Amino acid sequence: MAYKVDFDDVERTGLESSSVADALSGLRAHEARYFWNKYRHEFVTSKAGEKPGIVRRVAAILEERDLHLPYEPLEVSDFTVEGVRWSFVFYRNGLEVNVLYSLDDGGKRAVGFKLSQGMDVPTELAGSFKFARQRSKLAGTIRGSYFVIKGTY
Repeated sequence: MAYKVDFDDVERTGLESSSVADALSGLRAHEARYFWNKYRHEFVTSKAGEKPGIVRRVAAILEERDLHLPYEPLEVSDFTVEGVRWSFVFYRNGLEVNVLYSLDDGGKRAVGFKLSQGMDVPTELAGSFKFARQRSKLAGTIRGSYFVIKGTY
């Protein structure tokens, strides 16, 4: 079932089973606010089990860096706006992985990692990535990192 994320009234809908559900909900709302303010695009998520293709796509892109995330995906989102395909996976442990993939040759293509407030850096990412901090009214302190995608997906 699709869920339109509300960034005015942050809800835990779909993320209740996470140990950092409040922070992860804030992170999801933070993304929704960004896409609404920048593109006037409504951020809609679905249960990961309803859209396994999105989880597989993100996992295939992560394999470019030999990254295999053993965490349970709770929600996903996938949409195209202004020539860029965006894919999101929100994991139970509080991790968000997003893929920015320009549909034009030579455009930006990257994978972003965002850590919910209160979670440790996953061992799969520790040492390989440096995380910058960002403050958000909705999500508290977000730590993030990224890598540029080299392959074609």
